[in-house]
Amino acid sequence: MKLLFDLFPVILFFAVFKLAGANPEAAQDFASQYLSALVSGGEVTLAQAPILLSTAVGIVATIAQIGWLLARRKHVDNMLWVSLAIIAVFGGATIYFHDEQFIKLKPTVLYWCFALALLASQAFFGKNLIKSMMGKQLTLPEPVWRKLNLAWGLFFAAMGALNLYIGFNYPLNFWVNFKLFGFMGLMLVFVIGQSLYLSRYIKEAE
Repeated sequence: MKLLFDLFPVILFFAVFKLAGANPEAAQDFASQYLSALVSGGEVTLAQAPILLSTAVGIVATIAQIGWLLARRKHVDNMLWVSLAIIAVFGGATIYFHDEQFIKLKPTVLYWCFALALLASQAFFGKNLIKSMMGKQLTLPEPVWRKLNLAWGLFFAAMGALNLYIGFNYPLNFWVNFKLFGFMGLMLVFVIGQSLYLSRYIKEAE
């Protein structure tokens, strides 16, 4: 359930983009009605409507996530606040300038924020964020925690670089597909590989 909750804005972004792309005239009318006041020049073209609508929905979905947690008096992770700030800035720029290049940068900035937090906390403050998150569930030697933290940091750095390559070298539709399925698949492969690596230490502990 938590995975679906975390992916909620991405799934809605994807769904709205596909729905708007399949119904471009209706999407243009809807975007012109509700987003024209936020767009410089006040005009939404047929080609721009899908990405502008999906971006707006992504922003609203992220706000809704935080609102849901606050209403239930649950803790809102710092990275969710960071995600909201990033999508508000880059999504807002996409809508105002009706330019898809800004929203394409959003995943890279978010992934690199993750990477920076993991690597800088370990290097400069001696704090292992992966251990802080997983230490209650796993007992591992300290060098393994450091390797784990480094691996996650480098993984997020690579994901950010890959997003730039895909976003600026392939069509928008391909990037939207890869944003959901490609990155989710890479994350799954990475987690499985990490689990296999950690399995020997878990067996030793048992």
